[in-house]
Amino acid sequence: MKEIRAIVRPSRLQRLRDALRAIPNFPGVTLFKAEGFTAPAAVDKRSVKDELTDFTDKVMVCVLAEADMVETIREAIITAAHTGQVGDGLVWVIDIENIYRIRDRQTLN
Repeated sequence: MKEIRAIVRPSRLQRLRDALRAIPNFPGVTLFKAEGFTAPAAVDKRSVKDELTDFTDKVMVCVLAEADMVETIREAIITAAHTGQVGDGLVWVIDIENIYRIRDRQTLN
């Protein structure tokens, strides 16, 4: 099992939802509200105030999926979230060692 995580713009959520729902056997998604800023070297700041108040709203997307679905999910996220501007976000994949369902204590992997 793998966890696919992404940080995306909130304005791209509807596109992302539609893209993920279109994937056959999509396992589900969890969203977290987040704030952040891009790497300072990537942005030309003009004042100290800008440096201290540059956090922008973001959304963290988390999907647990079988390894064979990672590429499809990753591509769907990148395509739906892409604007071509600084701050579009990131996608990364994490190996999952064990998953347990709370309801019945079943091991899922």
